[in-house]
Amino acid sequence: MTEPFARPTSSAAEVTETVRAPRAFSADVAEADAITAPLSDSVAPVAEVARPPGFFGWLGRIVWVTGGLLVSLALGLAAERLVADLFAAQPWLGWVAVALIIALVLALVVIIAREIGGLMRLRALETLRRDAALALETDTPKAGKAVSAELLHIYSGRADMARTREAVSGAEEQIFDGAEHVRHAERQLMAPLDARARALTAASARRVALVTAVSPRALIDIAFVIFESVRLGGDIARLYGARPGFLGTWKLLGAILAHLAVTGGLVLTDGVVEQLVGQGVAAKLSARLGEGVVNGLMTVRVGIAAIRVVRPLPFSALKQPVVKDFIPELANVLNADKKAG
Repeated sequence: MTEPFARPTSSAAEVTETVRAPRAFSADVAEADAITAPLSDSVAPVAEVARPPGFFGWLGRIVWVTGGLLVSLALGLAAERLVADLFAAQPWLGWVAVALIIALVLALVVIIAREIGGLMRLRALETLRRDAALALETDTPKAGKAVSAELLHIYSGRADMARTREAVSGAEEQIFDGAEHVRHAERQLMAPLDARARALTAASARRVALVTAVSPRALIDIAFVIFESVRLGGDIARLYGARPGFLGTWKLLGAILAHLAVTGGLVLTDGVVEQLVGQGVAAKLSARLGEGVVNGLMTVRVGIAAIRVVRPLPFSALKQPVVKDFIPELANVLNADKKAG
């Protein structure tokens, strides 16, 4: 009996194949491809996170400027006629009207100056963030020191950051890399601010979730979501040193409008809640409580977008906040509501 033997089906020359090198993916692409849910934690560029809504470009600016000038001329003419009529009736009434108009003009000048200052502060933080990103990329010591000095200047008047400012300024002579200057400033100055921004976002998300769960009307939900989103954006901006006024807050409405657009899809509540807290818990939740969870998560997205927009340094040495970091906070709200029910 002959022993079995292996017979090749092709020659050695035919077996030879070109070995394909393994493909490499960047972290951003892999994260964006791996997470496809509506509430993904993929990091989007700042310009896409909160882009101020534009109104017809330069035509909109012309409309606003010309309309404002016409209204100002009409108000000035009305005030002039009022003062003239009062002087004709009683001279002292005319002088009282003049004094009131002067006080009104001075108050308007102060308000306009504050609004301009708020817009300039927002622009300064944006410029500093670009300079910091450039310093991280080029690793130039001069650029890194300039970013660190500008940060110390921005937070020079804050008593709660005195110790962190001393830590940054005291280590300047011991750091020789420009990128390390930026990372050291981020670890010392941004870490406590990031923690407080996360706390503000979590508290706002809890309030939105509770109000949505107990409110009887959808209109109340929408009004409270708008109010809470605007307040959260302003609080985070002031925390990082922006101090926006009315016009400055308007620049943050891009993230808020995106938030409201996403909260309209409440028909996906069950799937989203099952994905985040598990099917066992989701099956026991009411529809209103599920909507509260979704609205709370969308408020978290608003807070994260506001952090990325107003933070004066890009995330390099510290971890960026993501939605899943706030899920335990909302889970506590769910447990509390279930126990109360």
